[in-house]
Amino acid sequence: MVLKTGSDLGEVSISNNVISDIAGAVATKCYGVVGMASRNKKDGFVNLLKPDNMSKGINVEIKDGGVVIDIHLIVEYGININTACKSIVNRVRYTIENAIGIKVSRVNVKVEGVRID
Repeated sequence: MVLKTGSDLGEVSISNNVISDIAGAVATKCYGVVGMASRNKKDGFVNLLKPDNMSKGINVEIKDGGVVIDIHLIVEYGININTACKSIVNRVRYTIENAIGIKVSRVNVKVEGVRID
């Protein structure tokens, strides 16, 4: 799906991949995040994604003029997961709204695993 905005001067189309790349870059820079996660639907296993495949851990939907972002990630053991998720939600929302200029309706953070070193 593509988000389109327009004016008298022309039209701008923004791909969902652009939104997911920005959200992934912001989320992985937050404290306590090890990386993005991908769930194997067949086996139910969770895999840690490499930095070049970050967008596979993010789902973007455009609903009612706003964007809904689902972020699947793996966090570090010992952090306060609730605080880390609130920080991710706020940073992703702020960055997407300022970089692209669209309203973010919802950011859902789904912690798929905890990494113990």
